[in-house]
Amino acid sequence: MPIPLEWLWPALATLAAYLMGSLSFAVLVSRTMGLADPRSYGSQNPGATNVLRSGNKAAAALTLLLDAVKGWLPVWWVTQQGLAWGLGDGTVALVAIAAFAGHVWPVFFRFKGGKGVATAAGVLFGVDLWLGLATMATWLIVAYFSRYSSLAALASAVFAPAYYFLGHRVVWYVDDRVLMALVAMSAVLIWRHQGNIAKLIRGEESRIGQR
Repeated sequence: MPIPLEWLWPALATLAAYLMGSLSFAVLVSRTMGLADPRSYGSQNPGATNVLRSGNKAAAALTLLLDAVKGWLPVWWVTQQGLAWGLGDGTVALVAIAAFAGHVWPVFFRFKGGKGVATAAGVLFGVDLWLGLATMATWLIVAYFSRYSSLAALASAVFAPAYYFLGHRVVWYVDDRVLMALVAMSAVLIWRHQGNIAKLIRGEESRIGQR
């Protein structure tokens, strides 16, 4: 029995988003630039903050950018081009979750990925530019005053779905499926930061730029 087209295109978009999310740029950029595998030092997390601990700011910046782009691109494409393929807000929610899940559980790296902060940020920019900017501003403010990347990420995870919900009929129209996707992403982000939360409580968490 053939798969209905109204199911096929969302499924393909979701799969493509997951595979794109599964590209661990912290590992790939470090390998290309001749740096140590970020899973072997610091927090052992394959993300931009840990790459920064290598002392190579360019590698960290490139990792941050590429991790964000892989979250932004599939969501942006569906929001901008999806209607021509019969893809609506339901598919936006699916590809958002898929790109984020790919980073956290990458098929190309034995399902051992990062915490998903940059990829989640890219997803938010894909959903709406102002949502991404509001959340990024939250991260920057908390990071500037605390010097803790993890605390900034946790604050952003809490505020992102709140911003989306509160912006209904003011900046955008809320779709329940997209809201649920953002809440799920935030929950996973907080869960992935359990170790950081414990270190913050004990006063042992590393500050930004600290090896």
